[in-house]
Amino acid sequence: MQRDEIIPSIVISAHALARIAAQHAHNDAPSAQWRVLSILERDNGRRVGTLAAAARTTQPGMTRLLGDLERAELVTRTADRADSRATVVHITDAGVAALRSWREEFRATLAPLFEDLDVVDWATLTRAAEILAAHSDESAPTAGATE
Repeated sequence: MQRDEIIPSIVISAHALARIAAQHAHNDAPSAQWRVLSILERDNGRRVGTLAAAARTTQPGMTRLLGDLERAELVTRTADRADSRATVVHITDAGVAALRSWREEFRATLAPLFEDLDVVDWATLTRAAEILAAHSDESAPTAGATE
């Protein structure tokens, strides 16, 4: 595999694994739900617009999704103290628990696909996961960004 093919291959494989896990676990919740809860778990108390941008969706789409999540008691929405026109979203304890449960469900569903890996392969995946996590941090500077 050529160097310029590695990152796209990882992204495509990750999406495929997520689809496989969701199908095998019979989890019909939209992936956007888990993406939003994961963002809020990492950085709780985001404005709707900022959350929409981070989740790569429109603000109206995010508002609809947040309504579903709020009805399920996975998030709460409150007025922003700095600007009452804006809404701030927080993950609830039930949201954190649902996210943990979803991750465990996916781990259990995907584990059989990786049973044949040896110690070296696991070390390689561990390092790859660390690198990807470090480079997917939204607060990290992006290439070409200026201040």
